[in-house]
Amino acid sequence: MKKVNVALVRLFQFIVFVLFIFMVIVYFGAMVLLPLDAIALLIKLMGVLGLHGFIGALIAIPVVGYLCFVVYKTPGLCKMIVDTGVELIKTAKLRVDAFNDIVDAVKA
Repeated sequence: MKKVNVALVRLFQFIVFVLFIFMVIVYFGAMVLLPLDAIALLIKLMGVLGLHGFIGALIAIPVVGYLCFVVYKTPGLCKMIVDTGVELIKTAKLRVDAFNDIVDAVKA
């Protein structure tokens, strides 16, 4: 019966690990995809206003680049965004390591 309990704890540990991996990938992926999405939306907006897609891209890319520069220059904002992701990683490590204590208790 102990082997079954250990297997269940390891299964839950794996599920929590995969869940946190997914959250970290989504968090940092969103940081990359948000500017790209803003560019795509501005190009579509320029198309609605009557500008061709190429001209819209020539306008939208510098606009989004400037917005990213403003975010970069804002004191502490970039550090806070990265620190939030790092804290998510640290929390994941603590939660996954907490299962090892449960396994030791089950084996005893």
